[in-house]
Amino acid sequence: MRNLIFLLAMLLGACSAPEEAAPPPATPVRTITVAPAAIPNIIELPGRVEPVREAEVRARVTGIVQQRLYEEGTDVRAGQPLFRIDPRELRASYAQTEASLQRARATASNASAVVDRYRPLVSENAISQQEYDAAVAAAREAEANVAQIRAQLDAASLQLGYTTVRAPIAGRASRAQVTEGALVSQTEGTLLTRIEQITPVYVSFSQSASEVLAIRRAIAAGELDLGENEQVEVRLQFSDGTEYPIPGYIDFLDFSVDEETGTVDLRAEFPNPEGILLPGEFVRARIYAGRISNGIAVPQRAVTVNEDGGSVFVVDGKGMAALRPVQLGSMADGRWVIESGLRPGDKVIVSNLQKIRPGAPVTIANQASRGNTQQRARPAPAEAR
Repeated sequence: MRNLIFLLAMLLGACSAPEEAAPPPATPVRTITVAPAAIPNIIELPGRVEPVREAEVRARVTGIVQQRLYEEGTDVRAGQPLFRIDPRELRASYAQTEASLQRARATASNASAVVDRYRPLVSENAISQQEYDAAVAAAREAEANVAQIRAQLDAASLQLGYTTVRAPIAGRASRAQVTEGALVSQTEGTLLTRIEQITPVYVSFSQSASEVLAIRRAIAAGELDLGENEQVEVRLQFSDGTEYPIPGYIDFLDFSVDEETGTVDLRAEFPNPEGILLPGEFVRARIYAGRISNGIAVPQRAVTVNEDGGSVFVVDGKGMAALRPVQLGSMADGRWVIESGLRPGDKVIVSNLQKIRPGAPVTIANQASRGNTQQRARPAPAEAR
């Protein structure tokens, strides 16, 4: 009986022994197969908005400002009056010069009449040739004096016209730099205001000479396709992350390197019909400089960005998830350009990333077709996310 109880206890103990833990089930994931394709070559640079034309409105006569004739911060047309400077002193000077011209004309008319009277008398020997020559010289001197004073009158008229300060170009006028009653000087060229044309606008930026050299070498090697007559498109991003909706195009590339900064200046022109782009504003420019012939790009959702660059999960030869560090380039159309870290044929995981860990088994569900990595993959089913 004692042996029977012992045997039953042994059997019960064997039945209650813990079973070996079963391996975790494979996580269903969706992947894309990396394949080289032509992708945009995007260069990101900081830029600054500049007016396409800018004019400084300065005083051209000395006097007291009587009135400001425009509303600050509004658009003005070319020739529109902006300021009125007290014209009374210049008006008096004009009247004085005009009176001098009338006197000079009377003198010239009298001298001309004397010559006309002397001309027949010379042939009759009633007067000497010397007297006639003196009369002719006096008449010519009087005519020259008339011409001189007429020029002075034109200058006085010009100065009088400068008392009404007009806009030299059409554009947006900034705030006035002087107030009514201020003394402005022609000698110092007192600044009254500025006018900026902001439709369209320029965006200027600089690129390092080494990067320009790398682009030229890539074009020469056939790695970068940039047509001879193809316009280089530029898109802007504001400081808050929003994108300016209208693209611009490069219209100037300097062919010299700045000695102090080692950079090459570039400029793009942008339409600005709504006046959203403001002169002096700093923006982020994305320059679409051709296409990389055999580039690699993966969807943004597949990449985890960190301080060292980024990383993606790939499926290794054993069907396990493997973490692969990658060197990130620019982002184009929601896809990260991969400069290094991936090879053609790698299977990059694009779904269920929060559920997998390095070394975890995965099963590929609804795998995207092999081919151009620029094609957008169809959304994964809900159970595979």
